[in-house]
Amino acid sequence: MPRRARLARVSASTAFDSPRLLVTGARGQLGTELLRLAPDADAYGRAELDITDADAIRAVITPGAVVLNCAAYTAVDRAETEKGAAFAVNHTGAAVLAEVCAERAARLIHVSTDYVFDGTAERPYEITDDTAPMSVYGASKLAGERAVLGSGAHAHIVRTAWVYTGRAADFVATMRRLERERDTVDVVDDQLGAPTYAADLAAGLLELAATPAAPSVLHATNAGQATWFELARAVFDGVGADQQRVRPCDSSAFPRPARRPAYSVLSHRSWAEAGLTPLRPWRAALSEALVRTAD
Repeated sequence: MPRRARLARVSASTAFDSPRLLVTGARGQLGTELLRLAPDADAYGRAELDITDADAIRAVITPGAVVLNCAAYTAVDRAETEKGAAFAVNHTGAAVLAEVCAERAARLIHVSTDYVFDGTAERPYEITDDTAPMSVYGASKLAGERAVLGSGAHAHIVRTAWVYTGRAADFVATMRRLERERDTVDVVDDQLGAPTYAADLAAGLLELAATPAAPSVLHATNAGQATWFELARAVFDGVGADQQRVRPCDSSAFPRPARRPAYSVLSHRSWAEAGLTPLRPWRAALSEALVRTAD
């Protein structure tokens, strides 16, 4: 289904007798796109709502609401030395939201990550595959998943990966900037994932919000797979630059405090079996993102 038609379907399905939507982490990439598509949703950024504060959460969640939790500590490398901060948001915050949603008979859609896996698979990860995070960030997100699933709330965990908008300092925006600033750019070619456009993921989450019978764990990314090197070349090509200026290297060229999964492609089987609209191929999504964020 074309993305425009899918957005119309989401709009039509939520226009009448729909529950109140509440978005946490509303100032981030995904939250911003959710509010663009659902501007009437209640929206709270980190400065406006502490998701670890149960009383504050109780004050804003109404009975029967659908809460889309996009709030997360996502500084993957810094989490290695700020474990408490990472677990406070990704575990405690998720647990508090789930607890209050259970009290209020509200649904919770909690966004998680491919980092709950160890990246050693050779085919797309299914929702039933064993989790084994390699980093503090991944461990904190897995702890949040478990808290949500054990809360008794009507909740859905949605794992995604490699999310971008093409703005600020995400990977796509960084490649655009480096294309203007450097003759060549070295990008790792030994990490494989599924680039996911935040606008497409947001539309998928809104469709999920209108699908209460969906299962408790789902995977949602744009279709297809790429390495960071392949994604970078696609960005260069999309802005009319020479792809050959992007050169491949391996991860050892950019040592980082936190280990990254070498393979983090997520299977879409659960999403499709729930009757949810598949997210389009990542190259088509990237083309739209580059147009939307053109200078």
